[in-house]
Amino acid sequence: MRVRPFERIVDEYGPVVLRVCRAVLGPAEAEDAWSETFLAALRAYPDLPEGANVEAWLVTIAHRKALDVTRARSRRAVPVGEVPDRPSAFGLPQDWDGDLWAALARLPDRQRMAVAYHYLAGLPYRDIAEIIGGTTDAARRAAADGIRTLRATYRPTSSVEGARP
Repeated sequence: MRVRPFERIVDEYGPVVLRVCRAVLGPAEAEDAWSETFLAALRAYPDLPEGANVEAWLVTIAHRKALDVTRARSRRAVPVGEVPDRPSAFGLPQDWDGDLWAALARLPDRQRMAVAYHYLAGLPYRDIAEIIGGTTDAARRAAADGIRTLRATYRPTSSVEGARP
């Protein structure tokens, strides 16, 4: 069997994993989770079974890294000397819609993850159920509920007609 170079794996799936990390964690912590995902994947790549779904495998690793970040965040205090006058644009790519992130952040965790994994990463509900736990039907329901909530609460600021999640 001829194994693809890991660099090609990063090139092909890197953008999808970054979108998922941004949707689940937000733009400030996404790049770190992305890096940690590919470092872990690089170590495990030689043992990946032939014919494995590489995209689902990477999203699973990203999911675990996101959980690690969330757990670590909940354990540490965030000292602030002064409150900034305006929000920082740090880590926000030019095309990132901050209002969309705010709407995603308001979703319950399972809905946010199901929406990110299905609509941003393109994973089937069966793979999403394996990642976040539960059944395929529960993953489908979580994604549908999340999209319904986004459609009801998210109003894009752009003038593009019909721009909805």
